[in-house]
Amino acid sequence: MSIQLFGVPVSRGVAIGRAVLVASSRVDVAHYFVGADQVVAEVGRLRQARDTVAEELSTLQRDLPDDAPAELSALLDVHLMLLHDETLTGAARSWIVDRHYNAEWAVSAQLEVLARQFDEMEDDYLRERKADLEQVVERVLQALSRKPADATVVAANGLAARDFAGEDPLVLVANDVAPADMMRFKNSVFTGFITDVGGRTSHTAIVARSMDIPAVVGAREASRLIRPDDWVVIDGDAGIVIVEPSPIVLEEYRFRQRQSELERARLHRLRHTPSVTLDGQAVELLANIEQPGDAVAAVEAGAVGVGLFRTEFLFMSRGGDLPDEDEQFEAYRDAVVAMRGLPVTIRTVDVGADKPLERMTIQELRHEHVLNPALGLRAIRWSLSEPGMFRQQLRAILRASAYGRVRILIPMVAHLNEVRMTLDALERARRQLDDAGRLYTPVELGAMIEVPAAAISLRQFLRYFDFVSIGTNDLIQYTLAIDRADDAVSHLYDPWHPAVLGLIAKVIAEAQAAGKGVSVCGEMAGDPAFTALLLAMGLRSFSMHPAQIPSIKQRLLRADARRLAASLQRVLDAEAPQAEAAKVFAAG
Repeated sequence: MSIQLFGVPVSRGVAIGRAVLVASSRVDVAHYFVGADQVVAEVGRLRQARDTVAEELSTLQRDLPDDAPAELSALLDVHLMLLHDETLTGAARSWIVDRHYNAEWAVSAQLEVLARQFDEMEDDYLRERKADLEQVVERVLQALSRKPADATVVAANGLAARDFAGEDPLVLVANDVAPADMMRFKNSVFTGFITDVGGRTSHTAIVARSMDIPAVVGAREASRLIRPDDWVVIDGDAGIVIVEPSPIVLEEYRFRQRQSELERARLHRLRHTPSVTLDGQAVELLANIEQPGDAVAAVEAGAVGVGLFRTEFLFMSRGGDLPDEDEQFEAYRDAVVAMRGLPVTIRTVDVGADKPLERMTIQELRHEHVLNPALGLRAIRWSLSEPGMFRQQLRAILRASAYGRVRILIPMVAHLNEVRMTLDALERARRQLDDAGRLYTPVELGAMIEVPAAAISLRQFLRYFDFVSIGTNDLIQYTLAIDRADDAVSHLYDPWHPAVLGLIAKVIAEAQAAGKGVSVCGEMAGDPAFTALLLAMGLRSFSMHPAQIPSIKQRLLRADARRLAASLQRVLDAEAPQAEAAKVFAAG
């Protein structure tokens, strides 16, 4: 029977495919596909993990003291029985062989299947055995994590869906998808994705937009109601998910899918058209990227540079092994070279909040139980707390400047003392490169304005920086005291709030008055609903995901910036700015 689910649309378009579920687990689980030549080895990993757990359980049972309750030994018998049951490890083996899941994903997927069966049991005793099953799976996952997987990852090598799952397109369904997992999936086979939680500006949604595939987040019970291999339609425009659609509905969405593809092709033809408004105002359209390889898509989309290179994704999904200076240098150099002389703005690592590193990294060991990570040790605070790591990244960025135009961007600046410490770290990095005889060229230094304190104190900050970039995602979050990763309050996240618009307008005006460059690199820059407003505020530099550039270019080509500016104050003074903007900007 067909069912409809409703969520938050975060990436436009229509996706149709069979569901692939990423099950949640109390143990962090890597999700990726293995190549055909690695299936046997991956099954071997699973078998070895099962045997390791069996030995551990047998040893525990053998070493029980004589006065131990009989129930303990019986419980271990139950765990051993579950471990060797074909419905667990045998079925998990099938996930590896048939769908090319890695071993951890296969075990988690099968746990999800069995957990649903336990939940549907009428007998209370049998229903409670689900907890035993979860404990056994946790042991298997822990055993698998003790040795790194030796596998060919589909996300990295670009295998096609037919290499492991037949001809049907696939959509990803999960309670949530960590940013690190999203990066693994970025170049893989999924045509869309659905999550139970999340909002428009969660980093999972941001990466989804960079993948340019339809996505719906905050769909609540999606991962529980959708079963593996169900046919699913994702309406990324309306935020609707249809499970097992009727033939008529399916054909309607296939027609819309074809129309959407035609519209994308039409917009793509604008990529070489200069970005100039009707009244002759030149506008800079830059790209946000997460990996060096994204620079190719940026050039192809017509970007005139990279306004934000999110370097934290080089640090994630690596266990406790952070990238060294040479590895970072090569990544930054590759992005710079790929941009063919166009400027590349590299943001220093912005970890914390919804982008944590693995638990074994230095700061995660110390701050594992922070109650509110969005207000904790993140971004420049994290970098300054690890000065050796910070100077290592700065040296790598400086070395990349020998290959093209590079700018450095510092995230979440809030205190002048942070600015001074950053300048000192940058100077020390330069001296170290001089001593080592390494080449580098002068770079501009910029600040992310994403904390209200920085926006209010901007004039002081501008003495130290060459340019600023407004990170609207966090600026909105911190101005409104809303955790943008918490779907319980996501309805209060309002980019049209008068206080938010007032801060953005203030930053743009003060930066321009000081003769400093200013851009917006948050999600507002890539949202056509805000193009006219930002043009009216005087913004002439937008940075967004490459996939969003064509639609923004279309909007600004049809806009008269001077006429828009004349109506700006009416919008800023309005009690309902969004409604007022719709009226006064309608013709521009």
